[in-house]
Amino acid sequence: MALRQRDAAGEGKEETAELYGDGDGDGAEAGQPAHARGPVPKWSEQLTARGLVVAATVGIMYSVIVMKLNLTTGLDPTLNVSAALISFVILRVWTQATARLGFAVRPLTRQENTVIQTCAVACYGISSAGGFGSYLLGLSKKTYEAAGTDIEGNVGWKEPGIGWMTGYLFAVSFVGILALVPLRKILVIDYKLTYPSGTATAVLINGFHAPQGDDVAKMQVKGFTKYFVISFFWSFFQWFYSGGDKCGFSQFPTLGLRARKQTFFFDFNLTYVGAGMICPHLINISLLLGSILSYGIMWPLISDLKGNWYPADLPESSMRSLQGYKAFICIALILGDGMYNFAKIIVSTIWSIVDKSEKKKTKKEEDILSLDDLHRNEVFTRESLPNWIAFLGYFGLSLIAVITIPLMFPEIKWYYAIIAYILAPALGFSNAYGSGLTDINMAFNYGKVALLILAATAGKEHGVVAGMVGCGMVKSIASISADLMQDFKTGHLTLTSPRSMLIAQIVGTVMGCVIAPLAFFVFYNAFDIGNLNGPWKAPYALIYRNIAILGVEGFSALPKHCLQLCCGFFAFALVANLMRDFLPRKYGKWIPLPMAMGFPFLVGASFAIDMCVGTLIVYIWHKIDKSKAVHMVPAVASGFICGDGLWIFPASLLSLAKITAPMCMAFESTR
Repeated sequence: MALRQRDAAGEGKEETAELYGDGDGDGAEAGQPAHARGPVPKWSEQLTARGLVVAATVGIMYSVIVMKLNLTTGLDPTLNVSAALISFVILRVWTQATARLGFAVRPLTRQENTVIQTCAVACYGISSAGGFGSYLLGLSKKTYEAAGTDIEGNVGWKEPGIGWMTGYLFAVSFVGILALVPLRKILVIDYKLTYPSGTATAVLINGFHAPQGDDVAKMQVKGFTKYFVISFFWSFFQWFYSGGDKCGFSQFPTLGLRARKQTFFFDFNLTYVGAGMICPHLINISLLLGSILSYGIMWPLISDLKGNWYPADLPESSMRSLQGYKAFICIALILGDGMYNFAKIIVSTIWSIVDKSEKKKTKKEEDILSLDDLHRNEVFTRESLPNWIAFLGYFGLSLIAVITIPLMFPEIKWYYAIIAYILAPALGFSNAYGSGLTDINMAFNYGKVALLILAATAGKEHGVVAGMVGCGMVKSIASISADLMQDFKTGHLTLTSPRSMLIAQIVGTVMGCVIAPLAFFVFYNAFDIGNLNGPWKAPYALIYRNIAILGVEGFSALPKHCLQLCCGFFAFALVANLMRDFLPRKYGKWIPLPMAMGFPFLVGASFAIDMCVGTLIVYIWHKIDKSKAVHMVPAVASGFICGDGLWIFPASLLSLAKITAPMCMAFESTR
């Protein structure tokens, strides 16, 4: 979950505009006007065999990267722009190589690039939103034990398995694709929603394929390749020194051994440095503030109260001891931030719809659309999926899910599933509309609301399992609907057929439902996933299970004085968001984001330091050469992320083969 909701106060939109254009999406700054770019390929010509191969390659690579992020910190940055860049790089290398071999080469088009990006995002989106680091992993026995076997409401577990996970994904991942297809014209054309991430991606793709954008594209390709190689071989080099527990560069006490004990160190992980370069500065600073508040101040103080606030004989990993404070205060921050933004989006959605309706009633003259707008609208509406197919498909897929999910999980009743899919179009529309206004995907908050309600309704015997399974159903519907509308916005601005994009979305989802469980089990078998004392903490698995326990047991699940602290941090999240929205902009923009502050409370400070290094690189680069930084930051960040991510494959194979590094670099005090 996490940083997909990074723009809670509009911060992301401003940075997007700065990096990729002013957000109008017309592509004028990136080349010719839309109507002057030549004929638009037919929808069938936009779907190519090479495009599907490239999409599968990018999807596999990013599935591994996203899975690593979810299973280490729970971090989930938006990577759409990066995926579009990587797709273009691979496609360009492909065409140049085949041309040199003497084969006839089909020219690259912005439409093909858009379709590839859509397919790839749909593929790795299953790894991001499929619950492998949250509600599905929260069903595992290890998470069940970490939550506390002595807690009465902590009942039920299901060990991860490729079979049932793949079946669950196929059952829940396709309904959201068809839920809003009939409403796409209303959201994109009639309401003219901005969808900032989709617009940014479109501006980038239009820039790649504009005549004067060729030099920039070459520079980005070279930059990506250079830093991809550096990142991969740096990860390879680090491996040689990691031959044992607590060995390697990831244990380097860059700020001293005492700080290292409280997780304050730079661990040389270029994935997080790259993620920090992509995320807005305020997110990274908020992460650092959360780290200082939690691991720098609160946890040392609460540890000193052992024997007073909690029994001294309990291990720190017990939910009745220090770990309980970490988990539940983190949850309080996340829920406070999420509930505020949930209410804000609902109010904004209703207000915007009413406002637009009033304007339509009083409007006497029609809008005068530019030739570009007319051309885009015509392309967007002429090749669409018939509504009757969307309705029948939605009904059929919902029926399959209603039948299969209760068979896989007897704890979830069939009527829960029916209610979820009756509400799905309304939930999907609300989330897609809010995402178009603010770039905030609220799917995880819809999921957490469903988690609490179902857990409380199902009771102690089935509440935890029913809550987490139902959470996945609701979240998938809301998330996929919003993501598809972001892609439709990209397609509208790049003159890409909605039919080709919808097919690409379906193909990418099929790929993801197969690739994501396989990627997860590479990690699950190779590393100690869910160990709260190791690097693979998978923190959101425990968070989601504890939210379910909270729904079943109520406040009795909290350790001593934890309720008061949780209430304080919940109130802080509300107040911080109110200040961001209602203070003058020059003051409000400095208020930290509570959700970003919450991550380090459970995970630790090291990844926040890595990301702050990334934001420092971007800041200095903009000061030295802003024009070059605007174009090169996405390329360099993508190179860092992909190079380190690709090393996961050989590292996993070495781990599975029981081959350890030849050296151990460790540090200890001489005093």
